Amino acid sequence: MEPKHKRQLKFSGWYFFLAFAVLYLLQTALLGEIRPEKVPYSEFLSLLEQGKIASVNLREREIVAELVSKDNRENKNKIILTERLPNINESLLLEKLYASKVRFQGKIETDSWLKQFFLGWVLPLGILVLLYLFIMRRIGRNVGPLSFGKSKVKIYDNNEKNKVTFDDVAGIDEAKAELTEVLDFLRNPEKYRALGATIPKGVLLVGPPGTGKTLMARALAGEANVPFFTLSGSDFVEMFVGVGAARVRDLFAQAKERAPCIVFIDEIDAIGKSRGGIAAMATNDEREQTLNQLLSEMDGFDSTKGVIIMAATNRPEVLDSALLRAGRFDRQVVVDRADVRGRESILKVHARPIKLGDDVNFTVIAQRTPGMTGADLANVVNQAALNAARRGSSVVESRDFDEAVDRIQLGTKNTSKVMNEDEKRRVAFHESGHAIVAMSVEHADPVYKVTIIPSSIGALGATLQLPTEDRYMMTKNELFDRICVMMGGRAAEELCCQDISTGAQNDLERVTETARQMVCRYGMSELLGPQTFGRPTGLRFLGGPMPLGEDRNFSEKTAQAIDAEVRQIIDTQHQRARKILQDRRDMLGKMIEKLLVEETLHRSDLEAIVGPLPQRRATCSAQPAG
Repeated sequence: MEPKHKRQLKFSGWYFFLAFAVLYLLQTALLGEIRPEKVPYSEFLSLLEQGKIASVNLREREIVAELVSKDNRENKNKIILTERLPNINESLLLEKLYASKVRFQGKIETDSWLKQFFLGWVLPLGILVLLYLFIMRRIGRNVGPLSFGKSKVKIYDNNEKNKVTFDDVAGIDEAKAELTEVLDFLRNPEKYRALGATIPKGVLLVGPPGTGKTLMARALAGEANVPFFTLSGSDFVEMFVGVGAARVRDLFAQAKERAPCIVFIDEIDAIGKSRGGIAAMATNDEREQTLNQLLSEMDGFDSTKGVIIMAATNRPEVLDSALLRAGRFDRQVVVDRADVRGRESILKVHARPIKLGDDVNFTVIAQRTPGMTGADLANVVNQAALNAARRGSSVVESRDFDEAVDRIQLGTKNTSKVMNEDEKRRVAFHESGHAIVAMSVEHADPVYKVTIIPSSIGALGATLQLPTEDRYMMTKNELFDRICVMMGGRAAEELCCQDISTGAQNDLERVTETARQMVCRYGMSELLGPQTFGRPTGLRFLGGPMPLGEDRNFSEKTAQAIDAEVRQIIDTQHQRARKILQDRRDMLGKMIEKLLVEETLHRSDLEAIVGPLPQRRATCSAQPAG
């Protein structure tokens, strides 16, 4: 890293407090020796007669005497001062000093006030001035009203020890392939210049939080061995108007000086939000001015110089269309959540510095973590290492990873929450019902673990299923089986208890939402046919929420039919779950009793009770039906 890009000091009001403290300490140290205790002349003579004076310094207007050192600390190295009397008999005083065998000397001093002024004020102030000049030199040009226009960019050179390459990025192979062309341009720009081709000026990385967008940008810079400029979109905005635009100009000026390089703007939606539509009602002149300057700079620089502008956001739907047009951020790379093979690769990358046990199987761990991002998986590996250290083990074992996944998904085990026997049996009924139904229907994911230990997120128990593969769509029968499994807990309570409880609240919410989606979104209702009902009015990306609700485009009669169809789907699967549990009442009882004793049952324990699981069959044949 170049000297001008070193970490800068920030000027603070604490410097003034420190300066006064240093000035006080210097005055105390330098003037402490020349401020003796002032005593009357009579007391001086009395001490002289008592033999308590060791030496005397005769000055023109005063007498300075040093007392005799004794065992007690009161008179040790004590100096007293008394003023000389007018018209004093000098010979009489000298005789007394000589008779008392006191060392004495005389000195004419007319500059004591000058010495005190120099030592007490000039020298300390000079030291403070030198310290101030040193600090100002370190801070450089970043102090003063003109410093607000300086960019807060951080620069990572290619010779740093913590350089990131594509070997440190896993699970997002599609994004790597998209950036290969940009990497080749940075490595071999002459090949493209000879053909007259230009590389895209801007690359926008789009994806949910934690998927590795910033890591991908740093890996691209590391592979190309070029400087990497990074800052956040919020770094442009300041309390002063016009600062954002000035920082954009300064950023591009630095980038042009160090081309080829990569400029990465994280969370660009902070300054690049759309200026039309609903956003136009809440205008922000400073943010718009910063965005206009960014658009102007991207149009103004020559792409053949090797300056690549990269940005990242998890809200591309709110970006201004001018940012996304051709010639600016005209290439958008989606960095999505990894599939099961990608999660396995990510786990292996993060586990490189970890000492692993022989029983660790990353394939199983990847199957247990559907939907987790790279940041979540890094947290899993770190939490597993912490679990092993807490146990005092020298290696990280499979049980440490299991506990880490459970901790992230379910929270910590709440051992302080003690349930009474009735609640504990009811939770065992509920979770056993989920497990029995899940192990009986055809399209449910295999049950991995059942527990009735409360967790910190409020769950009194949990039935964990292990997806065998990533699914990108679901059939009608698969959704029916999912609803049936979720209703298994309520059905088990109805069969085994005299009354139902509130334990199925979350299950009922999910069941109702799934059934309504089947009717209103997926066209899976035989009564209403293959059509959708309601239009989403919000912006949605990568499975995000609909922030503005839904626009109703159907009649009241149709709404009643939708409600009736949703009720019919839920009731049908509810009765199906009850029948499954009635047919396997003995298995249900065995599982409940074992769960009450051991509190947690794993897959092998469940298979010993229920028996072999049903095999999943293909839902779509290779040949069309005749």
